[in-house]
Amino acid sequence: MRLFWKLFCSMIAITALACSLGGYLLVDNQFQTALDSRAETVVMENSLLRHSLMREMQLGRTFDRAGAVRLADSVTASVGIDGMAFRLTDEAGQQLAGSRLPAESDLLQALGEKQSGWEVLPAGDSLYLHAASPLRLTDGLVYLETWRDVDDVFQARQAQYHVFFYLMLFLILAVGLLALAVSAWLSQPLKRLSEATKKVAAGELSERVQVTGDDEIGQLSADFNIMAEQMERQVRELTDAARRQEDFLHSFAHETKTPLTSIIGYAELLRSRPGQPELVREGAAYIYQEGRRLESLSRKLMDLVVLDREGIALRAVEMPAFLERMAGTLRPALEQRGIRLEFAAEPGTVNIDPDLMESVCLNLLDNARKAVTEQGVIQLKGISEDPGYCIQVTDNGRGIPAEDLGRLTEAFYMVDKSRSRAEGGAGLGLSVCQRIVALHGGAMEFESTPGQGTSVRVHLKGGSQA
Repeated sequence: MRLFWKLFCSMIAITALACSLGGYLLVDNQFQTALDSRAETVVMENSLLRHSLMREMQLGRTFDRAGAVRLADSVTASVGIDGMAFRLTDEAGQQLAGSRLPAESDLLQALGEKQSGWEVLPAGDSLYLHAASPLRLTDGLVYLETWRDVDDVFQARQAQYHVFFYLMLFLILAVGLLALAVSAWLSQPLKRLSEATKKVAAGELSERVQVTGDDEIGQLSADFNIMAEQMERQVRELTDAARRQEDFLHSFAHETKTPLTSIIGYAELLRSRPGQPELVREGAAYIYQEGRRLESLSRKLMDLVVLDREGIALRAVEMPAFLERMAGTLRPALEQRGIRLEFAAEPGTVNIDPDLMESVCLNLLDNARKAVTEQGVIQLKGISEDPGYCIQVTDNGRGIPAEDLGRLTEAFYMVDKSRSRAEGGAGLGLSVCQRIVALHGGAMEFESTPGQGTSVRVHLKGGSQA
């Protein structure tokens, strides 16, 4: 059953049950009060008649059954109670005086010699309140019985039941209309939430629902929006990861195909023309060059795999001496190309893995070398931060377009593919650097302006200033 109908039926059932029970108790209580009041009146009338009869018997000094029978009618007339009937009976239930009881009764058998009581006595289509009390006379015990018609009390109860029945029908109809409106109002947010869920399931991850309150349904809507947002973000990340993986595989296949094609082609040429020394030397040089390129490619791929699976051991390193050694390693090669290397380092100590961080510095400096032309300038700086240390490599080379900055650390991604391949690059250097810096708990920042140069900053944490 749908929630709409559950709410509707529940409100109708609860209203009907509560009103029925309340109405029944109210009508029954009114009836019982009226019946008790009428019974009290009948008992009082019986007591009044009994006292009047006893007083007349005392005045006439007659205390036997015959005197009671003789005085009964006159006493009843003198009391003047309208609508009341009476009779005198002996212990065996034989009538001595008065009217005939409308129906047989067992009330006298239930009373003792000093007890009085009353009952509701049904007689055909009528109902009577029947009261009895004992009289002790010289020649035995007699009972004074009185009764009065109480059909009006029961008829009043039946009339109240009829009125209440029609009132209940009207009330249930009114509550039904109200329940329809309330159920529709309460279920509408859930309906919108259900439709949004179906759209999300169909792939519309941008679907959101409107939060209209701070109750449980509003909280559920807010939670759905949070879930949808996180799902959209995760799917987007998975899509990006799948795209990067696909690009990685395509790039890897392309990067290996080119050197392998060259190696196979030159090997076939050498095999077909073994008698030409100059051709052999040229072919061997190309095979050697492409083989070194494949070796470099496989080594960097292995670095990526190892960095993902293994931890690193850190130790405190004086950064000025470390960076000066990096500058000294590349300075001769840079000077041969007419590139000036400027070095400056502030004092500071950082916990790093020297071998891995050396790979980062050499990669950044080598990328800067490839970006500048002759007479270019590369700056290697060490900047003390609080806390930590920053390694900055800046060049005045070609620069990088803004749309490429966010993809520099993707595997096999190259801004200028033809130039990178010509200089032996495969687009894996910055990916390896990114993994190494992440393992150190640091971060890399890239700033570049096309035609003016590029600046790369490596922020390392956990250092101390000298």
